[in-house]
Amino acid sequence: MNDFGSGHPFGGQGSSASEIPPMYRPAASAGGPDRVSDPIPFRRPGSDQDPRAEMQKALRGEIQEELHAADPVVPGADATALVAEPKLGPTGRPMPDLPEPRPIGIHGNARVISMCNQKGGVGKTTTTINLGAALAEFGRKVLLVDFDPQGSLSVGLGLNPHDMELSIYNLLMQRDVTIDEVIVPTSVPGMDLLPSNIDLSAAEVQLVHEVAREQTLQRVLQPAIADYDVILIDCQPSLGLLTVNALTASDGVIVPLECEYFALRGVALLKTTIDKVTERLNPKLHIDGVLGTMYDGRTLHGREVMERLVQAWGDTVFHTVIRRTVKFSDSTVAGEPITSYASSSAGADSYRQLAKEVLARCLEE
Repeated sequence: MNDFGSGHPFGGQGSSASEIPPMYRPAASAGGPDRVSDPIPFRRPGSDQDPRAEMQKALRGEIQEELHAADPVVPGADATALVAEPKLGPTGRPMPDLPEPRPIGIHGNARVISMCNQKGGVGKTTTTINLGAALAEFGRKVLLVDFDPQGSLSVGLGLNPHDMELSIYNLLMQRDVTIDEVIVPTSVPGMDLLPSNIDLSAAEVQLVHEVAREQTLQRVLQPAIADYDVILIDCQPSLGLLTVNALTASDGVIVPLECEYFALRGVALLKTTIDKVTERLNPKLHIDGVLGTMYDGRTLHGREVMERLVQAWGDTVFHTVIRRTVKFSDSTVAGEPITSYASSSAGADSYRQLAKEVLARCLEE
């Protein structure tokens, strides 16, 4: 069975869906599971089984002994207050102190980032809209690319897919159409959109017979690189030719991942695809981060999946986690980002935090 199916630019024999990619794993002595897809027990913070609690107890004891030795006149001094306990985020790691993004005077030399996951409903479109809006709030000039035939990104920004005269399909397939003719402004200052509709589904079939079919999107996006700081591509939920085009055109990949067991298992195939694109088509491609979405810390399952995600991917996982909230659905119906629809909501703050982390990690290195 082919990895990608008939007509796919890779082909090859044997499916690697069940294989786990080489990722960060804890040492065997740490008691972790053998495979990424294995469930893991959840250790409740503060319990006797939590190694962090044992470490904190030992640290308190050592400081107490040092205080008694240094100042025996003050017996029973409370050393607990002197132990600086780092603030742990939802990923179980200390939250970083992210700086406020610095303003920039000259725009251009955009970093192209794909939102990619072959599983649908994990928050790719929501993240593309709201991360783009948050970056625009910080003074970055942003272009959103709707590269999904469903056109959800365009609809989520208030466009009617049936009223489009030109879409990214025309840009891909018609040599006489320029990118400036297709780009439309959004309601967010500094953020523009390349819209899409169902016509794009025909491009995957028509591109099969094109020369350098995997570089088509890269070619049409090239003129926009000099005008924007960030280009975010919302990929379709598959690993077909359109997604390979997006990965070939990108500098980095952000993987939105629903904090649910099946979503965690499916990342292995995506990692294999990214590795193949990096090896054969785009050596500069880099996984910028894995983003936990739809997280509910009240459930044991959500916490277990988050812990497993950090064990498997290590520091590649963003410290920022997007929690479930009805405000995301409401803002989609309103056709605007949550940063403007519910500016003071927890969801808006989360995407502003993610924008800071993306800028610190990927754009201002």
